[in-house]
Amino acid sequence: MNRLKEIFAFSDEFPLIFTQADFWIFFTALYLIFPLIYKRIKLRNTYLLLVSLFFYYKTSGLFVGLLVFTTISNFYLGAGIFNARAKALKLSLLSLSVALNLFILSYFKYSYFIVDSLNYLFGTSYHVSHWLAEWGNSISNEGYFTVDKIILPIGISFYLFQTITYCVDIYHGKLKPLDSVAEFGLFVTFFPQLVAGPIVRAGEFIPQISKPTVISAADFNSGTFMILKGLLKKMIFADYLAMHFMDKVFDAPAMFSGFTNIMALFGYSLQIYGDFSGYTDIAIGLALLMGFRLPVNFNSPYKAQNTSDFWRRWHISLSSFLRDYLYIPLGGNRNATTATVVISVLILAGSILAFRDKTVGITISAAVIMFVSLALAFKGMRKHFVMNINIMLTMLIGGLWHGASWKFVIWGGLNGLGILTYKYWRRISPWEKSEHRAAVVWKIMLTFTFITFTRLYFRGESMEHIAAWYRQVADNMDWSSALQVLYQYRIVFVIMLFGYITHWLPVRTRESIENLWAKSPLALKGIIAVITGIVCYQAYSASFQPFIYFQF
Repeated sequence: MNRLKEIFAFSDEFPLIFTQADFWIFFTALYLIFPLIYKRIKLRNTYLLLVSLFFYYKTSGLFVGLLVFTTISNFYLGAGIFNARAKALKLSLLSLSVALNLFILSYFKYSYFIVDSLNYLFGTSYHVSHWLAEWGNSISNEGYFTVDKIILPIGISFYLFQTITYCVDIYHGKLKPLDSVAEFGLFVTFFPQLVAGPIVRAGEFIPQISKPTVISAADFNSGTFMILKGLLKKMIFADYLAMHFMDKVFDAPAMFSGFTNIMALFGYSLQIYGDFSGYTDIAIGLALLMGFRLPVNFNSPYKAQNTSDFWRRWHISLSSFLRDYLYIPLGGNRNATTATVVISVLILAGSILAFRDKTVGITISAAVIMFVSLALAFKGMRKHFVMNINIMLTMLIGGLWHGASWKFVIWGGLNGLGILTYKYWRRISPWEKSEHRAAVVWKIMLTFTFITFTRLYFRGESMEHIAAWYRQVADNMDWSSALQVLYQYRIVFVIMLFGYITHWLPVRTRESIENLWAKSPLALKGIIAVITGIVCYQAYSASFQPFIYFQF
């Protein structure tokens, strides 16, 4: 009886995630029932909706109520946008949808960031009131919510972006609204990608909802292969390396040499790729086993030969979302809009807050204002400014999407500078069009190193930790202990090397491995799956290791 209660109760210590044995028990039970209902489309959709809501409840508890609210409200707002005859009414309903979604996101994700910034700027002492928690506790009588702190619901950035794309696409006539709230609910809550993406466009997923389920042998083979590959990435290349090396270094960078800090940073590049792409691989595999297709979210990002190419390969669903729903509406590379000016002013004002010494912030802001004034005063400079400002704003906002902290804004800004630098460098680079192997390897390594060093602002616990990292690299490289470090963490570095080698394998080699899996007898597949599971869980920690992108 107690075990039955555990199955249906939420535990914040043991949420239902892909790396937990309970999840695979859950999916097995789901999959045993699936053949009985998959031919009846409405029944299948309702079943998957209920399963997805249960899954979210097991990962986020009563925040499932927030998910249901946003789903229902955006369903009816989408219908209202479509049925409204007056363009002004359509625009008003779209604005309401976007404002509602952004308000919810801002409240849960950015409240402390905004209030702390305002308090620092104006010397006030405002505090954040968690009125939703107080209201929730009043109706549940269980003290479920932590009143003194706003908790970020898992996956909120992902599912709110999906609801925004739905309403925006209806407004622009690219999509007709769904007739059933249950079908729309399935689009928003489909559990494989609900909590960490990929961000699914309505136009990509909704047509699949009304089609019969077809699961071919190729889908089954590809799905199972993706799941096993994702588990290996997450549990070996991400969690094992993090627990045994990277977390120790980043928690106290001043305690380690500069060499060790640099190795930890390169290790983190593998960790975050293994963690996030591992989740995506599992999500795509699970969806294939149920007859659905999710978009590819990664395309060998560390093979990119420049920063622009990297962002076409990394977190593709977010990059394309920012391009289509932010960069292009801002004016793209053609012109600057009113929104461009407003966002620029807000970010410029915020730059003052990024520094404890207000004099530094004001000085930087003054320099930026002077540069912009000169750019607008001269026609030649004005053209380049207008062409590039929206790229920079998009990357800055993309950084802020990842976290409510100025270090994420800096991370986004560095990536924006990388894109703009390449944009002009390629015009004079003697290697830009070279296909010589040495030139290609050089461009890949240069891009990979740049991306890795920007991640210091992504992974660093705080600006103080980041400053300590720089101090160790500048003043305490301690090359004499390098061999000792390599030996002490030899298993970590062997796995790290193997992880990067597998990433840089040619596409045809990867395809050959997947073809071998597809052609293998079912019994052999089962043996390989069992061995993979044993290896993963033997290397796994007893402690809960969430996916990194759950926090976004």
